[in-house]
Amino acid sequence: MRPGFFRREITSGSSAGKYKPRRKGGKGFAKTKKLTGRKRDERIAAYIFVTPAVVLLIAFLVVPMIYTAYFSVFRYQIMRPDAMKFIGIENYIELFQDKNFWQALKNTVYFTIIVVPFQCALALGLALLVSKKFRGVAIFRTMYFSPQLTSMVVISVLWSVLYNANPNTGLFNSILTSLGLDPISFLNDENTAMNSIIFMSAWQGAGYQMMIFLAGLQGIPRDQYEAASVDGATKFKQFLYITLPGLKGTIKYVIMITMIQAMKLFTQPYIMTQGGPKNSTKTLVYYIYSEGFQRGNFGYACSIAAVFFVIVVCMSMAMKKVTTSTE
Repeated sequence: MRPGFFRREITSGSSAGKYKPRRKGGKGFAKTKKLTGRKRDERIAAYIFVTPAVVLLIAFLVVPMIYTAYFSVFRYQIMRPDAMKFIGIENYIELFQDKNFWQALKNTVYFTIIVVPFQCALALGLALLVSKKFRGVAIFRTMYFSPQLTSMVVISVLWSVLYNANPNTGLFNSILTSLGLDPISFLNDENTAMNSIIFMSAWQGAGYQMMIFLAGLQGIPRDQYEAASVDGATKFKQFLYITLPGLKGTIKYVIMITMIQAMKLFTQPYIMTQGGPKNSTKTLVYYIYSEGFQRGNFGYACSIAAVFFVIVVCMSMAMKKVTTSTE
């Protein structure tokens, strides 16, 4: 205790001393007041920077969600807005009896279940490959990431040409015929169309996840690998007991964002197959688009969008619970 910081005052009629704090020159109070003013300015600056993002979030996410739920209980033809009629939950009743809806949901879930592990594994493999130090590694990183910088529309058109059933124009069928094999109708066969889209989507999206995994790999201390090598651990054991545990948080994040992106599949089937053949590539987002903007059944499309939102939220919560339980 610093001398002079407290002053003893003896009250009359009492033998006990009472201590009354006394500050020197009031400097501490001025400093506290100054810090309080600084914190207030920082809080005001934080509100100024956050406000535009909040306004945009409300304008382009919250408000459309409210309008979607509102229009979903109306019979609303987009070409006849004056004939809008309240019908309650009839759109939802019709939706759950719609075979096209269940087919679109099945296709969306199938695409998500297959592409998420495939794309994440491909991205992790590429990250492990380009994390090594060798000449020209920056070129390979750029090559693997470049599809992410290209528009999905352009990539879909390009791969439609690669998948062409004519060996004279389709690269893949040209290779097959040169090997003495029969050409495959990649996009015209209901058994191969969705798988072809899955392969193309994983190739296009793996570059982004690769960069995330690469950042996670750089955060793992190198001395752990050196110690494991001294103890005689093989490369596979180092990957199993050092790399994977070190990337646990990164893997959870990559799986989550890949799953959400997979559920929103639209561009690839719209450009490459138009939902066919026989609705084998029609997804929920594509079905929402076709009902709302091609057929003009806007109220019914809003009911599909509302159910789709609930499905995505439930799947995200389930994925979060699964990943949390593994900790």
